Amino acid sequence: MKARHVAIEGPIGVGKTALARLLAARFDARQVLEAPDNPFLADFYKDQKGSAFATQIWFLIARHQQWKGLAQGDLFQDAIVSDYIFEKERIFAALNLDDSELATYERLFRILAADAPRPDLVIYLQARVKHLMSRIQRRGRGAERRISEGYLAEVVKAYDRFFFRYEQAPLLVVDTNETDFTEGEGDLDHLIERIEAMDRGGVEYYHP
Repeated sequence: MKARHVAIEGPIGVGKTALARLLAARFDARQVLEAPDNPFLADFYKDQKGSAFATQIWFLIARHQQWKGLAQGDLFQDAIVSDYIFEKERIFAALNLDDSELATYERLFRILAADAPRPDLVIYLQARVKHLMSRIQRRGRGAERRISEGYLAEVVKAYDRFFFRYEQAPLLVVDTNETDFTEGEGDLDHLIERIEAMDRGGVEYYHP
């Protein structure tokens, strides 16, 4: 794998973790997966007061601790495939927090982001809202069952805005509406060919 650190991103239900595991296995790379057990997430989806801020701060600190632990273990000598980029929480923070909460969040983010890793390649997975809702329902995670189609649509828009201006790493935008990389190896093989052919900079688009 030419890129030593590949990060996969996209909205809820798009298949980030599944693809990260497949690529890590194919490239014999270390998996870095976001923690799914945020204790505030269920309350957030129930619209409990104050839960949005607690949810975002928990994710931010947990991810910082995860990457700090990797660095201390000198694990950056290995190839890495992660199912998120450190900046992703800014997408959700801007969407979920009020102005005063966001100001506090941004102060903490700037401190913790100073030593956050920067991937060599970001793969941005896209899908229409109806496909995301179907995938979320199929995997049946308890907290996610409360996600509304309206909120998911806002998440998709927020991701599109974020990556429209993304310049921190080469970016491969992948349309997953008609593709499931977990079903057979053909689509995965073609994606890997595109990954290996990526230039060192810029944005490329892949429509399987």
